[in-house]
Amino acid sequence: MALAVIAVSRAPLLLMDEQFTVVAASETFLQAFALNSDAVRGRSIFALGDGEWNLPRLHSLLEAVGSGDAEVADYQLEMSVKGAAPRSLRLNAERLAFSDAMPVRLLLTIVDVTALNATQRKMDDLVRQKEVLLQEVQHRVANSLQIIASVLLQSARKVASVESRAHLTEAHNRVLSVAEVQRQLSLTQVGDVALKPYLTQLCNSIAASMVADHEQLRIEVDGDGSTVDSEVSVSVGLIVTELVINALKHAFPKGRKGVVSVDYRSRSEGWELAVSDDGVGMPKTRGVAESGLGTAIVTALASQLAASITVEDLAPGTKVSVKHLEAGTEPEPLPAV
Repeated sequence: MALAVIAVSRAPLLLMDEQFTVVAASETFLQAFALNSDAVRGRSIFALGDGEWNLPRLHSLLEAVGSGDAEVADYQLEMSVKGAAPRSLRLNAERLAFSDAMPVRLLLTIVDVTALNATQRKMDDLVRQKEVLLQEVQHRVANSLQIIASVLLQSARKVASVESRAHLTEAHNRVLSVAEVQRQLSLTQVGDVALKPYLTQLCNSIAASMVADHEQLRIEVDGDGSTVDSEVSVSVGLIVTELVINALKHAFPKGRKGVVSVDYRSRSEGWELAVSDDGVGMPKTRGVAESGLGTAIVTALASQLAASITVEDLAPGTKVSVKHLEAGTEPEPLPAV
């Protein structure tokens, strides 16, 4: 019965004794390796075909399985075939010993995965090509945005209207912030982005363009080892850019010294981004909703991330927190005062 089951199995199977002599072979094995039953049964597996099965690695694997020291699961083996391309095989082997009265048998499953591996290699090559193309696109987008920002700045210098100049300068700053995010992404690998080094580079670039005296004003970045996909990193980078630029512009008037701090933390229930400063704080007469274009941009980006925004008066300074909770989690209770 067992021999009959093996013979009709849809999987390429070999049943061998302890000396690696073939006791039975499935029809699928015979078809897959162009062998006939008479040339297989009663022969050592290492003598099959034109000697292509006589592989030192196969010897070692089967000896380890036969001794009971190991089981082979999804082992990849390359087989050279005379007059044909090499074949990639996936092996599974186990020792069958049901009782002392019955002889020990070895069951070996051999699947030819040559075509599957070739397809996987082609897919990997396509993915790598797409990654290179995507990075090139990101680089070109960043360059184009830099050019647009320069044109806006030149236009702002030429117009006579103070109001128009202010609007063009504001637009220049926004485009420049987006360009900087794109530039940082173009320098990273495609896929998950490590946020702390990414935000550090981003804030260093902002400081280089906006801070004249680094002993007077500085930006500090902290966080854990969190990684996010590139789409989330774009939104987080833009939020940080808007909040940091806003703090540098408004929190330290008249040469006031200070620090802008950026912190990102990820936990099982979600993540939190905080941008804080030790500046003069928010004007008491103006609400959060009236804080201008920067707030509108941050609000829109936070909405895309399904995150909430809270603003806290640190006295002195201001802290803006952007917090995302995973679905089904409850917010942490506030500590008792």
